[in-house]
Amino acid sequence: MKKFGAVLFLCLLVLGSSFLQSAMAGSSFCDSKCSARCSKAGMQERCLKYCGICCDKCQCVPSGTYGNKHECPCYRDLKNSKGKPKCP
Repeated sequence: MKKFGAVLFLCLLVLGSSFLQSAMAGSSFCDSKCSARCSKAGMQERCLKYCGICCDKCQCVPSGTYGNKHECPCYRDLKNSKGKPKCP
């Protein structure tokens, strides 16, 4: 019974670490894309925050610093509570 518990613990540890690596990889993808997207923004912190939220949800960010939202329909279609575009 102790061996089973140890094996189960090791399996969970391995699965947890692989999940963490994939989550961090997605985060660095969004960080780099949003840094480029928000490079010329007047309110950079706000731009990075909302771009990161949108990227996490959609897994894409349009190219360039403005426009090109047709490249990522999910990013384009996210709206805030007032019905305005959420993503920069």
